[in-house]
Amino acid sequence: MRFTTVLLTGALALFTTAANAADKLVIAGRDAGFGKALAQMVELYKTKNPGLEVELLQLPYAGLYEKTTIAMREKTGGYDVVMLDDTWAVELMSKGWLADLDKLGGLDADFIKRTVDVSRYPVASGPLFAVPFVGNVAMFAYRKDLVAKHGGAPKSWTEVLKVAKAITASEPGTAGVVFRGIKGNPIVTGFLPILWAHGGQVVDDKGAVVLDSAASIKALETFLALKASAPKGVETYNSSEVRDAMQQGKAAISIEMWPSWAPDLDDASKSKVPGLVEISAAPGETRGPAPMLGAWLLAVPADSKNAKQARAFIDFVTSAENQKLIALETGNPPTRSSVYKDAAVVAKYRWYPAQLAALEVAEPRPRITQWSKVESILGDYLQLALVGEMKADAAVKEAAAKIAAALK
Repeated sequence: MRFTTVLLTGALALFTTAANAADKLVIAGRDAGFGKALAQMVELYKTKNPGLEVELLQLPYAGLYEKTTIAMREKTGGYDVVMLDDTWAVELMSKGWLADLDKLGGLDADFIKRTVDVSRYPVASGPLFAVPFVGNVAMFAYRKDLVAKHGGAPKSWTEVLKVAKAITASEPGTAGVVFRGIKGNPIVTGFLPILWAHGGQVVDDKGAVVLDSAASIKALETFLALKASAPKGVETYNSSEVRDAMQQGKAAISIEMWPSWAPDLDDASKSKVPGLVEISAAPGETRGPAPMLGAWLLAVPADSKNAKQARAFIDFVTSAENQKLIALETGNPPTRSSVYKDAAVVAKYRWYPAQLAALEVAEPRPRITQWSKVESILGDYLQLALVGEMKADAAVKEAAAKIAAALK
């Protein structure tokens, strides 16, 4: 009798544990702006699923990466949904740490293809390991009034140089162009669309370093030439300085404009140029525009105890209805084409048609597991060139050699 009681007690404990797992989701997400959007969806999901407990962790960038990768590597089963920068995705997908979402539902055709491509491994062709949540893309911004006076909207980076030079010479108090010159991720982010437009690459599709090329040297020479029309001290500029220069009318062109920066340009309480700044995809050069994709994804760890409910939550968050809701209420850029064409959304964000066009041709950063290391090296050499300590050809050659050594 006692033995039977022990068996029944053990079975009840197992049942209770399974039931608890089925009734709870643990989500690891970002803090700040993207975190606000996810938090809003968590609260809405809880109201529609009153029997479900949902725990949301809002973590800083580095903390989110560290906590989720450790948990997945150790197979703790601690998270059911994780938010990922698309640059981390390659590492996590390649190691088998994420669930195959094709087996849990796939995706419909409304999602923008470039954001779906980086949700697959191998890129664009392999299984679906994530669902695109944030349609972040680096765009290009310019003062319509000033640019119209000095040659019109530039369609190439060569034309950007000409227009910026003319504005600097003719418009007192207004620099022709502004960009982030600080080393590391900021300067690399500004440079890559120029590199890609010139036909250059850092690594090829097989991961081999191909940075040392005539196209890369020409792209860097173009980037360095922008400095002559930029504000003094641009080599120390980061996001806040670039945004301030555009909002205060101190610069006419920004080679980089992220969706989170754009709304303040039309806010008369913050901007001296409301309605005057046009936002578009970056110019091309030897090839068409190649703006940088900066998507954020939602994925289910392979060791999740509640994969089906996790996928249901992701589908809820990324539905067209909720993508519209969070775009209107938090400014989170969608990943669905239909939301960019929605009349109410476009009425609030006039640049959304241009943002969709940019997303449709956006270029992801190289799909290699060591991109952060590559970015750090490239950023160092770009800044050395920007401050005049190296010529473009030498900076490209040495950066390529260092990157190749690091990848070995």
